[in-house]
Amino acid sequence: MITTGSMQLWVHDQDEALRFYTEKLGMEIRADVTMPEMGDFRWLTVGWPTQQDFTLVLMAIPGEPVMDAATAEDVRTLMAKGFTGTLFLTTDDCHRSYKELLARGVEFTEEPEERPYGIDSGLRDPSGNSIRLTQVREDFG
Repeated sequence: MITTGSMQLWVHDQDEALRFYTEKLGMEIRADVTMPEMGDFRWLTVGWPTQQDFTLVLMAIPGEPVMDAATAEDVRTLMAKGFTGTLFLTTDDCHRSYKELLARGVEFTEEPEERPYGIDSGLRDPSGNSIRLTQVREDFG
């Protein structure tokens, strides 16, 4: 059996991303390990308290030899535009979750709106990653 265990997002600043995903979105730290033998590489993961089988890896954009400078700059440019992928979050009440996250200081790019698949809203993390918060219709997919 194959399942999804983790997903990775590029982040500009791991500490800033950690604060956003824990303090504002409500995730918890799963791992925060720095490995000196790998050039102080930091493995930082978070996840939902109610979803133990999934982690989100908050990955710093690496330098040489993993990623050349031009590629790192390309990643930063795509992140700034919100085009490095999208994290899709679901909720049972989009309007309520929207209000709760606003109260925690989350800035939304789109307020909740009715869509064919449910109620959907948009936000971005401090690195520019696109996040959708959606209340999916029960009869959809």
